[in-house]
Amino acid sequence: MLITTTNTLQGKEIVEYLGVASGQAIMGANVVRDFLAGITDVIGGRSGAYESKLNDAKEIALREMAQEARAMGGNAVIGVDLDFETIRDGMIMCIATGTAVRIK
Repeated sequence: MLITTTNTLQGKEIVEYLGVASGQAIMGANVVRDFLAGITDVIGGRSGAYESKLNDAKEIALREMAQEARAMGGNAVIGVDLDFETIRDGMIMCIATGTAVRIK
């Protein structure tokens, strides 16, 4: 499955636009990770624990989007957009949306 943020595919012909495909992931954060991330914020640096959770959420959302596109008969998704949000109690949400297409 070809997945791209662009609206065109260089060297590929889009033969059919199938509609919007999406996937989402909501990941929980735990107390220990929150505490360690707080320490990292105070002393500076990057929070590897949260970066890992964000990456996991992105991968799950993209995988679900690709599955939905396949179910629609697509073999590629174009114009992909990733949206990250935090929701109550430290939950992390990632939504991936794009246009499912069939390419030659």
